[in-house]
Formats: sequence, C-alpha cells, structure tokens
Amino acid sequence: MIKQYKKIYKSILNEIIKYDTIAVYRHTSPDFDASGTQNGLVTWLKDSFPNKKIYPLGKDFIDFTPRLYPHIDEVSLDNQDFLAIILDTGNSERIDNQSFKNAKSIVRFDHHPKVETIGHIELVDDSLASCSELVLDFISCFIKKYPLSPLAAKYFYSGIVGDSGRFLFSSVSIHTFEMAELCLKTGININKDVYLPMYEKDFHDLEIQQYLLNHYVLTDKGVAYYVLKDQDLKELNLRTEQGKNYMSMFSNIKGINCWVAISEDKEKGEFRVSLRSKEKAINKVAEMFRGGGHAQASGAKLSSLDELPSLIEELNKLF
Repeated sequence: MIKQYKKIYKSILNEIIKYDTIAVYRHTSPDFDASGTQNGLVTWLKDSFPNKKIYPLGKDFIDFTPRLYPHIDEVSLDNQDFLAIILDTGNSERIDNQSFKNAKSIVRFDHHPKVETIGHIELVDDSLASCSELVLDFISCFIKKYPLSPLAAKYFYSGIVGDSGRFLFSSVSIHTFEMAELCLKTGININKDVYLPMYEKDFHDLEIQQYLLNHYVLTDKGVAYYVLKDQDLKELNLRTEQGKNYMSMFSNIKGINCWVAISEDKEKGEFRVSLRSKEKAINKVAEMFRGGGHAQASGAKLSSLDELPSLIEELNKLF
C-alpha cells in the first residue's frame, strides 16, 4: 500500500459505505485500463457490498465485449442520491455518460497528469503505470475485510497489462508488479483468462497488418506513422477507434523511436491520433494538437490532414 494515501483511502471507503447507489464511470472510447479498472471495481464493490446498487456506465468496449468484459446496460439515475466514482479520466469532457454531474458525491481515481478537478475526493498519481494499479492499491488497504475475487482480479490484471504495455513501459515499477501479484494470488489463469482474450487475432488482422506495412511512412528521425482515411477504414472493415489497434507491430523495431496511428472520424470531421514512444516524452506534442496523456502514450486530434506535417515535424524535433 502507498502509505501517504492511507487517509484518503479511508475517506473514499467512508463514501462508499455511505451511499446505497454507486455509479462507476470511465472515459469514452475505453481501452483495457479504463474497462479493466471499471469492471474490476464494480465486481469488488458488488462482492463487498451485496445490498448496494452498483452500476457501471458508458458504452461497451466493443472489440472485447463479451470476450473479456461484460455488456453494460443503460440505467437512469434520475432523482436518486448516488455516489459517482470516476476512473482513468483526466478531464470531465471525456467521461462516458455525463450523469456523474448529478451525483451527490464524486470520487476520482486517475493516473493521468492532472489538468482539472472533477471530484469532491481526488486521488491522482501520474507516476503509476495504470489506473488499475491505483485502485488495487486502495483495495489492498482493506483486503482482509473486503477480499479480491478472481473475477475482479482478472479485470484489474487486464488493465495493468494494457496500460503498462505488458510491463514494457518506463512507468512500470516495483509497485506495478506488487499489484499484479495481488491479482495472481487469487488464482487467475493469466493465459486463459486474460492474454488470449486480449491478444488473440484472426486472419483478417493479418490482412490489415499487411496493408499497414505497405503504407506506413518512416522519417529519418525514426518517427513511423500510418494514416487511415474513411475510405481505407471501410475497405478494411474497421471502425475509427480500431485504427490504433495495430500500432504495436512498430514498437520493437530498431530505428523506430516513435509510432503514430492517424484514423479519420468522418462523423466528427476530424482525425484521431494515437502516439507511442520508446523513451522520449511525447505528451507535450500531443497537447499542441488538442490532446495529451502519458509521457510515452498519448492521444491527439487533427482538424484535417493539413496539420499532419506540423505534427510529424514536432515529433521529429524530439529525436
């Protein structure tokens, strides 16, 4: 347990005990950490407080529902006194389902650099590899009275693995492995329960990878990027949010320092950008293009491809 958080952990537990209805939120277009932390916390809350009404809110993580995460039902919280717990979200605009604004009390767990105060009780630690790691640390403080089940552990472990890049990112610490150990002690089968649902591919994925390997660009500074316009996405049978799913094939290539996926969102009239880096911090560049995030993993937006040369130029300056 992170000792300096013991007092705030007790305050959060008191809020949980106080409310009969609790809604758990995370960011839009969820990743493994957002969905893993949400489902892990919801499961732990239901196990620990079976008489309370516990609701996960937000749209499904489509690619991994139901293969890894359960379907989320829409519920109305109108005219109810409830506690909102917000996970893995740096700013209120990105919270998936804005009903949190009607909560009587708001608690936030996050590991992004703090840019906005959202909750009445805020626990933000951007030194941690994942939000799952932070929430597990909270649970570890009370684990004798409120134990961690294998199902909750499976979800949390997927969050740790997802946001740590399978323990490869520089944000990984001894504490990350301690929280992973906490999950493993429940007896989960990490291959069957976590890794296969997360990483198993089909032949269509091979075709997409082939396309991207034939169309990516590599600068002389080691910045690799690919662009998927709306027509490309349609031909490859991909949704906009799936465009970043194939970035990892560039992560361990000697000479590639940074890799970027740019996918068109025709409906919103913009291009979503996902950025990754081996060592250099790229979040400041992301902030220049309507985004932000972690040092080695960030997101941004381009209003059009006219901004792409400027984005690549800023990234080139880092290397």
